[in-house]
Amino acid sequence: MSRIHEALKKAAEERNAQTANRTVSELVDLSGQDGAAQSLPDEIAPQTRLIPRQKTEPAVTQFEEFAKRCAHVTWKIAPSSSVFSAHMTHHAGAEKFRTLRSRLYQVASTQPLKKILITSSTPAEGKTFVAANLAQSFIRQTNRRVLLIDSDLRASRLHLHLGAPEKPGLSDYLRGDCDEFQVTQVGTGGNLCLIPGGSDVANPSELLHSDRMKQLLERMSLIFEWIILDSPPALAVHDASILADMCDGVLFVVRAGSTDFELATKASEEFRERNLLGVVLNRVEKRDSYGDYYYGYDADKNGDLDTKQ
Repeated sequence: MSRIHEALKKAAEERNAQTANRTVSELVDLSGQDGAAQSLPDEIAPQTRLIPRQKTEPAVTQFEEFAKRCAHVTWKIAPSSSVFSAHMTHHAGAEKFRTLRSRLYQVASTQPLKKILITSSTPAEGKTFVAANLAQSFIRQTNRRVLLIDSDLRASRLHLHLGAPEKPGLSDYLRGDCDEFQVTQVGTGGNLCLIPGGSDVANPSELLHSDRMKQLLERMSLIFEWIILDSPPALAVHDASILADMCDGVLFVVRAGSTDFELATKASEEFRERNLLGVVLNRVEKRDSYGDYYYGYDADKNGDLDTKQ
């Protein structure tokens, strides 16, 4: 866990020294495979440690037949919500997500990895932003079908990032009001799908802990190469812990210059002995060996990379 603590300490240090109007997402997953990291440019190479598990054969997908029965929606992705948008004039953010994508493929070569839960310790650390952009990095590869699930039933926001309808969604499926076809949206391009949060409910934890949630993930695992779940913050409610048991791995998001070190440490400890893949350090001021240089975006011109969840 030493590298997790290093990442969390870095977030705490950034809180006292960060320049307010320049941001970036620096991706850190926990590794120890220095050789693999050194094969990438120094400024974008995260540190990684793979956690070995047994391999499984890839499932046979039925995506085409499934997609025919779903709603086909034209999304309007907000330029400030995507590092892959033409609106963005810098490429560092996109490279960070490509690097994270590569690290996840490394993990997937050593253990089953398809369902990824993204969480944080507290709200407003950027987990929804990370979920949306990680999905967009995957679909830029050939024949990659990705499903985004907004499992934050208390404060759903993924649909806002994609410019998508909010309902029907996951809560409607879990209550039995809709089937999986009715709640799944097929976006422009056809290889990225979304299950939004859906209607407000009074018992989100009970719904997420149901057999119907498990069945949904099992069904979607036969159809998609990657499933990314945006979950509530880990300290606020128990939902992330419930969902982690159904997923293959957890990415933990901390916000440089904002996240409290003690809170982040406490929250990440909950996943340490389970399936924690690593830490995503968001909104980092990046300096390289050539002097002070910000790998990031001017918030005044290009929009704020982080969004409140």
